[in-house]
Parts: sequence; C-alpha cells; structure tokens
Amino acid sequence: MKRTNIAALWIATLASGAAHALQSPNKELDVTLAVGPDHMLTYAVTRNGQPVLRPSPLGLQLAGADFSRELTLVKTTPVKALSEDYRMAVGKRRQIHYRANEQVYSVSNAAGQRMDVAFRVSDDGLAFRYVVADPSIATKTFVNETTGFAFLPQARAFLQPMSVAKTGWKGTNPSYEEHYTHDIPVGMPAPLNAGWVFPALFKSGDTWVALTEAGMDGSFHASRLDTLSPNGVYRIGLPDPREVFSNGKLLAETTGAMVTPWRVLAVGSLRTVMDSTLGSDLAAPAIRFDRKLVRPGRASWSWAILKDDYTVFDVQKKFIDYAADMRWDYTLIDAGWDEKIGDDKIRELARYGAGKGIGLILWYNSAGAWNDTPMTPRDALLTREKRVREFARLSGMGVKGVKIDFFGGDGQSMIQYYVDILKDAADAGILVNFHGATLPRGWQRTYPNLMTAEAIRGFEFVIFEPDQDKVARHAATVPFTRNLFDPMDFTPMVFADRPNSKRGTRNGFELAESVLFLSGIQHYAEIPEGMATVPAYVKTFLRDLPASWDDSRFLAGYPGSHVAIARKAGRRWYVAGLNADPAERTVTLDLSFMGKRKGVLITDGAGEREFSQAELLAGKAAITLKPHGGFVAVFN
Repeated sequence: MKRTNIAALWIATLASGAAHALQSPNKELDVTLAVGPDHMLTYAVTRNGQPVLRPSPLGLQLAGADFSRELTLVKTTPVKALSEDYRMAVGKRRQIHYRANEQVYSVSNAAGQRMDVAFRVSDDGLAFRYVVADPSIATKTFVNETTGFAFLPQARAFLQPMSVAKTGWKGTNPSYEEHYTHDIPVGMPAPLNAGWVFPALFKSGDTWVALTEAGMDGSFHASRLDTLSPNGVYRIGLPDPREVFSNGKLLAETTGAMVTPWRVLAVGSLRTVMDSTLGSDLAAPAIRFDRKLVRPGRASWSWAILKDDYTVFDVQKKFIDYAADMRWDYTLIDAGWDEKIGDDKIRELARYGAGKGIGLILWYNSAGAWNDTPMTPRDALLTREKRVREFARLSGMGVKGVKIDFFGGDGQSMIQYYVDILKDAADAGILVNFHGATLPRGWQRTYPNLMTAEAIRGFEFVIFEPDQDKVARHAATVPFTRNLFDPMDFTPMVFADRPNSKRGTRNGFELAESVLFLSGIQHYAEIPEGMATVPAYVKTFLRDLPASWDDSRFLAGYPGSHVAIARKAGRRWYVAGLNADPAERTVTLDLSFMGKRKGVLITDGAGEREFSQAELLAGKAAITLKPHGGFVAVFN
C-alpha cells in the first residue's frame, strides 16, 4: 500500500470516530488506537504526519481469556501528563528527565472479561503494556501475545539473530552473541529460526525505530521478535521451552494482576533515537541501595588474553598493580579462583588491593541444569539461602563484586533468577556483572548494583574472528543497538598483536571503544605488556578517563559504518569516533555546543599500531579516519 493510501486510511478512521489519538508533548508523534470492524485492536504511529508503523495488532491470549479478537473498547481515561526526574550511575546521562503523555484504554472480550492497555508517548518514542486485573480470571496463565509492529514495505532492518537454546559451547546459548545483519529488507526470516533479539533497529525513510522492552520484575518471561515477519509485520516471540531455571516455569502465570513488560519504541531521527533513554525511563525506580557503594569504574582482567592458566595468585597480584598504575578501580579474577587461589589467598589479594585503592571482582558459574560447563565456583548461588551466605562471605572478605556467567535464557523462571540475584547482592552491598546472559532491559536503573552485562559478541569472540572486516563492522553497530539503552560488557581495547592472531582494527579504533562503549565497570582486555607499547599520552588519557558520564550527544554515524559520540564528565567533554569501512573517511562534527574550547586529538599514526596527537578546536571539526581507524579527543 502506498504511503498516501495509508495516510488516507488513517484519516478516514479518525474521522469515523472509531479511533483514539495520543500525541507526544512536542506534537511530532501521533499514536492512533482503534478497534476495527473486525473487532481487532490495533495501533498506528506517525511522525510529523508521515506513517512510521501501519495499523499493527495488539492483544494477549491467556488460558480461558482471549484478548486478541472480538474486542470492544469500553473505556478511555483522560490524557495524563507525566513528568519524572531520576539519576543513573550507569549510562549515557546522569540526571534524566522523562516527560510523556499517558492514556489507558480498557477493552472487553466476547466473554465480558476486561484488559487495560496503557500507552505513553514521549518526544523520543512510545511505550505500551497490558494489564489484566479482572478478578473473574482467578489464575492468569499466559499463552501468547499477538503484539505486532507493521513497518512500511520500504523499511530496512539492523537485527541480531537469536541463537538456538542449548547450542554452542557446553550448551550455553542463548547469550545474545551472534553477528548483526545490516540494512536488510523488512520481512526477511531470522536465519537461525529462533527469532531476533532486542534492541531491534529499523529505518523507514528519515525515521528510525529501536524496539526493546523494559519493566522486568521477574514475574514475566523475556521476549524477542519472532522468526517470521510476513509483509514486514514483526511480532513478539517467546523463549524456547528449554530456557528455564531447573524445573521452572517458561511463561508468566499469576493469581494477581498480570502486568506485561513495556513494549518500548524509540522513534525519530537517528540522533533522537541515539540520545534516547526510554530503555531506563520505562524501568521501575531504583530499590534502596547505599549510594556510596554504587561505584562505576575501570578494571584490569587477565583472562581475556592469558586465559585459565594465569588465574593464579602471583599473576592476579600483578594485575592489581597494573590497575593501580593505570589509576583504575577494580581487578576481575575469573573462573577457577576458588581452586587455583583459594579463600585465604583471595582475602590476601583483597587486602592488598584495598591498600592500593583497587577492589576485587570474582567470577561465578550460574550453574544448574541449563549448562554443562565445568568451571567453578559452581552451584553456589542457586537458592536464596546459598546466595545470602555466599554474598555475606564475600563482603566479609572485602570483595566488591561478582561476575556471574552461563545463564540459561529468557524463560520466566530464569528471569526471576536474575532478579533474585540482584536483590540478594544488593542486600549484601555486592556489585553485579552478568555474563553469558540476557539483555538487562533497564535493570541498571531498578538495581543500581548492576554495573554491566555481556549479552554481546565481545572481545573474547571477535579477536579470533577470521573476517576482521566483520569485527570492525560489529563494533560500529553495537552503539546503535545492543548498547543503545543498557550497559554492555564488551571488554574492549587491545593495542598489541598476539601470536597467530592479526587484528584488523587500528589502535585508534581500539582506543575509541573506551569512550564509545558504555559499561558501569569497563573491563579492559589489554594486559600490562601491551599497555607498555603505547605512548605516554595514551596512558595518561586512559588513567584520566571517567568511569561514568553526566551527558552524551550523538554526533554522526551510520550503523555498521562509522560512529562519533561526545560524552561529558564534570567540565570536560570527551569525543570519540571510529570508522569500520575499508576506506578512509572524513567526518565533520559540530562541536559548537562546547564553545571555543581547545582540545587534544589522539588518532592513528602512520602504522596500524601507531598513534598521533594534535590540537583540535571546537566548532566545526573535520577529522579524517583511516580504514578501520578511530580517534578520541578531550576538551577541558
């Protein structure tokens, strides 16, 4: 259907009085909800009067209660203006103001059962969720969700396939670790037949849409986009039946009110979407947690390059010294520490680190029947009793955080396991990093002790990737997708080459990742020997680099090609960019918001492993990036 015909259809629907429209505060976005002649509930989205989503299906199916058809709109609340301010320790912005218009629509089905659909429209997008509180439905058992997103035929997509459950090493999938597809036509099936992960990015004309979900309290399963999207209509998909905690539930069920997560759509120009905070705006407010313990930072980590044999006392002590020399904050000790180092020596390392201002983070296996991995500690966190005991023990040893690995997917019982870990760790003052894990979906707001999560094909995979063009393209995609709303433990940045491994990215590219990638604790992959190869001014940059940001601004880029972002900490602005293309690229950046500052630019030198340094003036700045190169700049 042509755009003009779609617009005419919507205008006719509005004129008939059969639809309800909700606008964003700035009046650029319109969401139209309607119950059509077929008694199906739909919504549609326009931006500045132009279609973004065609009429798209809404609905839930519960056991004994079908809210996907034969619906009647029985009540609409007045539009309510929402305004909320909150703080984030982890993310693109510290102080966030959320403003939206909200309206709730009540529908009844053929049996007279009731469901509410709450919509919120903000200047940067929209969100909606379902609430079934009808007391006549004693037990609300989820069966299916019929929500869809009907894109225009010419729209393009940037999507990561969901991996198949129980595949991969020791059956550890899904872990959100596949490569992205780029600029594909909408409607292409997911290649692994397991769906597409969130966030999912789409481009329709000059409008971009990023889909995700938020508001995960443990009572609901996590979703994805379904494998099939005929005619560009993407639907909510469900987790694989194997993605559960041992003997746990796959899908949501409750005797109280069933409240789904928010379906979140950031909508606007690419800059609007990149600067959006909707992924945390729609998350629940923070639980009580001692703010003094919320300490984002930078960490040394031996395992990324040295692997298992170096998880021993002397090497980890050396990495504490390395972190202290770099003025970082933590050292991560990976799998096997319980057997290769032991509790007594870990206490000694914790004391040694504390004397140098370095906290310890220890690795754990999430364990359970969902994975066959042998690494230890294992089975220490499976019950609340075990978690409380273990976290109290770690706190008493002076350990600051845990990295928990090899989770089992997105079923409701597994999501509950994540939430239970976060709550129990918070009670003990322990920071958390999830690996081999699901997308956080805004948990970093609700649980301030969640510093980061992997859920990405990070350094430990890409360093061995035979197609190094794919590595660069991947790194230029994740700021627009995986890292758009949630912290990401990519474990970036190496400078030296390794035996039998020729890296395809230049050192400026690697350095840029330290600013571009957002993680509450940034675990750097480079080891002391590699750091010794870089100029003193690069070391100084990394020593002074902030651990968290007051503000961020998208400057330029295109997913999979190049990206440039400015981030502010205190009175300093840090600007970083990278070029994933095999050809040189000049980017022109508008830095006039900084005033007339002078900055220092660090970029690639003549050789692939060389750097250069120069002065850079704010204003209109043109920076030439080498193939697979990058830059950072600091403005005081």
